[in-house]
Amino acid sequence: MKTTIVIPTFNEAENLPKLVEAIFKLPMDINLLVVDDNSPDGTGDIAEKLKIETKGKVSVLHRKGKLGLGSAYITGFQQAIREGADYIGQMDADFSHPIDKLPDLIEALNQFDFVLGSRYVKGGSLDENWPFWRKALSGFGNLYARTILGMKIKDVTGGFRVWRKETLSSMPLERVRSNGYIFQVEMSYVATRLGFVCKEIPIHFADRRWGKSKMSFRIQIEAAFRTWVLLGMYRDLNKKLTLQERK
Repeated sequence: MKTTIVIPTFNEAENLPKLVEAIFKLPMDINLLVVDDNSPDGTGDIAEKLKIETKGKVSVLHRKGKLGLGSAYITGFQQAIREGADYIGQMDADFSHPIDKLPDLIEALNQFDFVLGSRYVKGGSLDENWPFWRKALSGFGNLYARTILGMKIKDVTGGFRVWRKETLSSMPLERVRSNGYIFQVEMSYVATRLGFVCKEIPIHFADRRWGKSKMSFRIQIEAAFRTWVLLGMYRDLNKKLTLQERK
């Protein structure tokens, strides 16, 4: 089974080489697809060097500008599917997602349609150095989206995920327009509207090691407003045949 992890980047020159090295130390065969939004710090050039050094295990998509997290993932998902990936993952480039949990997430795809690294199930946690207000904001954002959209998933805003090709191929990715962390909410909502079954695996979410956070007030406002928009956008979706039902 071919596994491809999609990693969007914008100004991640410090993180990307270290991340690639750490992922390739895992005891499993993984391909990486870097989607770079024309980073002014040279991240795209670094990705090209890594492509050569890894003999193509790292591939690169260069975009003309900062087009947003959501569109970067959608472009990466579609490219990974075209290139024959069976399992497709997503993660940040800043070491906030625990790399050592990747094998657990991927293994769970044998039984589930998609798998989340979750901060809000038993055993999950947030960076202990985060101030109270930041933890409260993160928790409220999850509760807000889950309540409005009626989702049972605990961590609807988390970005550490793996998908079966069949799951993503059945989702109307061309309709997904969100950026920022509301993209994660939209993908969760579409998948659950279609009846796909999710497994949440507890993770510890660490603060980024290098570089600056991309989170902004504008992104938070977009998320609060667009959560309500999603309610009407996908009323037409019908349940698909899930992995468990196919078995």
